[in-house]
Amino acid sequence: MSIERIVSFLPSATELIFELGFQDKLYGVTHECLYPTSAKLKPRVIESVFDSDNLSSRQIDDKIIELMSSGKNIFKLNHDELQNANPDLIISQEICEVCSAHTNQVNDAIDILEHKPDVLTMNPHDIEGILIAIMDISKKIGAAQEGEDLVGALRTRIKYIKNKNFNHRPNVLAIEWIEPFFTAGHWVPEMIELVGGKNLISKKGERSRKMLLDEITKIDPALIILMPCGFNVERTIKEYKNILEKNSEWNSLRAVKEKKVFAVDANSFFSKPSLRTIIGIEILAKIIQPEIFNELKVPVKSYAKIT
Repeated sequence: MSIERIVSFLPSATELIFELGFQDKLYGVTHECLYPTSAKLKPRVIESVFDSDNLSSRQIDDKIIELMSSGKNIFKLNHDELQNANPDLIISQEICEVCSAHTNQVNDAIDILEHKPDVLTMNPHDIEGILIAIMDISKKIGAAQEGEDLVGALRTRIKYIKNKNFNHRPNVLAIEWIEPFFTAGHWVPEMIELVGGKNLISKKGERSRKMLLDEITKIDPALIILMPCGFNVERTIKEYKNILEKNSEWNSLRAVKEKKVFAVDANSFFSKPSLRTIIGIEILAKIIQPEIFNELKVPVKSYAKIT
């Protein structure tokens, strides 16, 4: 069946559809589909039930716990926009019900629509899974060759980094949420290992989980990378200054004392299983092995050292 009308419940799928040049077939996106800029002009079929832009990490976490414990959804469907979109295909995910629209919203959409669309569900937990997801979406929307070419180019960039010789692998801790602390899961541990770091606490493919400052103190990482889910560099540094800057236990850590704490643009390059995750690998290469990857170019404001 030819796919002519697509609704994306997943920002990374939206990015990919634009990258492949198939955006004219995209009739609905979510409030989180902000890249590329023209994605913001597409009708929004998914919205958050609360505005997180002006909330702290703690306030966001409390709100999510409150909603989930009472059996309420974090996201809501715009019924009118969904019906106007009348999709042949809905692209969704099963990775994290907090990060993007999930099974509940898909089921609700199917119930609402008279014409029942195909559903393509993404569930990558590592780099290879992300590349496979890119191919799966590309094939489904009739862009198999474009997808193959794109994945080939991404693999070349990964191979360039992977084939370097790393004489020293510093102990690295990536943190996905600041208050409370969460480990960075899924593909992030693999990204760190790929660029010559030794990932601490979490393991490749595992979901993120809460952790205590005591755990961080015991491993005393040489380098810390802060990547709160959905935050950019500026917002991450603001959280750091409000929450951690005057914490004496935090300030006793080796990485903090040696000024080896970094903030990255998690929303663009780390939080989502997208083609821009490969840029995330390159950003980590610049942070973790700066001498080896001195010439590697990464986007402006994609990371910053916290001093």
